[in-house]
Amino acid sequence: MNINNLTLLATAAFGLEGVVAAELKRLGMKDVRGEIGGARFTGSLTDAFLCNLRLRCADRVLIILDERECRTFEELFQFVRTQPWEQLLPPDAKINVSGKCARSQLMSIRDCQAITKKAIIERLKEKTRRTVFPETGEVYPIEIALHSDMARLTLDTSGEALNRRGYRTWNGEAPLRETLAATLVELSTWRPGMRLHDPCCGTGTLLIEAAFRQSHRAPGLTRHFAMERFGFFPAEECEDIRRTCQEDFMPERISGISGSDIDPAALDLAARHVKQAGLAGKIELTNVPLQLLQLTGELGVFLCNPPYGERLSDRNSCQKLYREMHKLLQRHPGWSLCAISSDPMFERAFGKKADKKRRLYNGRLECEFLIYK
Repeated sequence: MNINNLTLLATAAFGLEGVVAAELKRLGMKDVRGEIGGARFTGSLTDAFLCNLRLRCADRVLIILDERECRTFEELFQFVRTQPWEQLLPPDAKINVSGKCARSQLMSIRDCQAITKKAIIERLKEKTRRTVFPETGEVYPIEIALHSDMARLTLDTSGEALNRRGYRTWNGEAPLRETLAATLVELSTWRPGMRLHDPCCGTGTLLIEAAFRQSHRAPGLTRHFAMERFGFFPAEECEDIRRTCQEDFMPERISGISGSDIDPAALDLAARHVKQAGLAGKIELTNVPLQLLQLTGELGVFLCNPPYGERLSDRNSCQKLYREMHKLLQRHPGWSLCAISSDPMFERAFGKKADKKRRLYNGRLECEFLIYK
């Protein structure tokens, strides 16, 4: 494997492939093209490390080892066996094989995982003349993915998913993944330098992701990645990249970001998360119900993830809240409002059609991101 010329894949939730592709282009990555499930690009191992640190909306960064059509288990075995695993894996590597299958002849994930692991071991036996593989060393996360009979072998450089920024210790009643929150910030009408308020801020994820963007804070700055334990990891170069990201973080740039909520317990968690994100004193949080919220001063953007039917037993309460959101917007002429909801009745309850809509997924929930300018 040439660590300076790799085919890489930044995986993304369905519907976010274009957002992630745009991020990669802004980071200066080459040959970027979106595809189902993410965006592919070419680069070095240090590029993969930079993307792990900097990407806001992607789930993982994978090294694509090879791809081939496989319709039988024998074809899959031979495909995996041809890979130069002896160059990639140290003698004590812990080989963790995950898998996924869709629209293929081979649909048993467990069997595909087992065959992949067996093929790797058989290759290592042949090339190294070893018969014992203790797997007591560092973890090498390998995935075999089959889609429409095309098998793809990848090595996961991220480890834990990239939404695990490290600042959130408890999710609250209705958690919003950090990567989706960053996507909503990106797709909203807000831009750094403008005022931003979340009137249903909960535990503060949207506010923190906006503050990260405004302060040029790399989302993965304080966490580590699986690739840092690989035997071929270029530690010195990547330490320089992390140091540069630390120098780029400018918390003094954060201004005009605030949130409110009716639940004091959620606000306590939000304050804790803000502090754990290194943003103490940078985000204003107030215990105010949306119905009574009145902001003065500069115009701005309301950005929120309000409760919707799947999360509250009383759907009528949700729709009443949507009506109050319209009143909130009317009380603040010149502001815009952006909200995500899975409730198909949102616009009717709000009392106005959105100026712009985009389909997204919050976990398995199909949602719409609605923008009222």
